[in-house]
Amino acid sequence: MNPTAQRIVQIALLVVGTTLTLMACFLFVGCVKNDHQINAHKATTVAEVSSADRRHAAVGFFTADGKFHNPQLGLLYPTDLAVGQRISVDYDASNPDGLARPTGRSAKIAIIPCLSVIVGSWAVIALLMVVVAEAGRRRIRADAARLDDAETGGESVDEKAVEPRV
Repeated sequence: MNPTAQRIVQIALLVVGTTLTLMACFLFVGCVKNDHQINAHKATTVAEVSSADRRHAAVGFFTADGKFHNPQLGLLYPTDLAVGQRISVDYDASNPDGLARPTGRSAKIAIIPCLSVIVGSWAVIALLMVVVAEAGRRRIRADAARLDDAETGGESVDEKAVEPRV
């Protein structure tokens, strides 16, 4: 790999790493923002889980005014929920169809996944940087060996066979 291509690959890897880091940070900031919005107009009720998987859960609940609501984006922090389960949820009373989360859960749950993305992506990028650097070093060594062969005419010099000048 020539030095220019090597530098381009290294810069591209740094851009990818920085982008993934920023995305993970924005994800966490979004979780904190949603929690802040719920806490600003917090109301609590019992909801029934109508669908659930590892990453999504839909719930339906009645608010204090007797209206039924089903948040458009589902439930925040939906892990370990099953269909038909009745759970306590906190929701934004000013917008019950907007944000809801299981009572007791918060953005703290997002810390480990966000950090895992950051650490994992930089570990892979560091490994790729080492591979790119090693490819560059091998090319330099090969070029030096080729130059050395060209200067000696392809013959290897045996230092024991050459008598020193006096």
